[in-house]
Amino acid sequence: MDEFWVFGYGSLMWNPGFEFLERSQALVYGYRRSLCVRSWVHRGTQENPGLVLGLDRGGSCRGMAFRVDPEKWDEVIDYLRARELVTNVYLERRVQLVLPGRRTIKAIAYIVDRDHPQYAGALEALAAARVVSEAKGQSGPNDAYVFNTLAHLKEMGIRDHWLEEVAGEVKRLRAV
Repeated sequence: MDEFWVFGYGSLMWNPGFEFLERSQALVYGYRRSLCVRSWVHRGTQENPGLVLGLDRGGSCRGMAFRVDPEKWDEVIDYLRARELVTNVYLERRVQLVLPGRRTIKAIAYIVDRDHPQYAGALEALAAARVVSEAKGQSGPNDAYVFNTLAHLKEMGIRDHWLEEVAGEVKRLRAV
């Protein structure tokens, strides 16, 4: 690899946790941001799992790409593996990204493993909202995770219509 890039589609976008030389919005085709991972610890329990983001097949996803200094490659990949591969629900893959100006690069991304027991599949917005509105884990309520994610996406100028729909359904369920 001439360059080492990392693609973030969730909390990595605003909290990468590693040093980088450059950051840019990026688009990946063939994958979408989705609440498709059952959270058994941070946003739920095994008895009442919450939902957290995964990069799942289909569609496209706007996120953030980070270029890492060659001297930091080993340190950053070790950090990412410790952060993202805790329960092995994600697969480390290289994906092609499109940066502004139509420049294409390859980047490391963490894709959901559809064969993993934590994979929740593609849910309708209302079904996801029901799970999100009732789950709570060590890091707090699941709905706070969704609202916080949307707030950060908005700050970055990124729209995620499906996630916005889930949040709207959560608010509607609270009002009932």
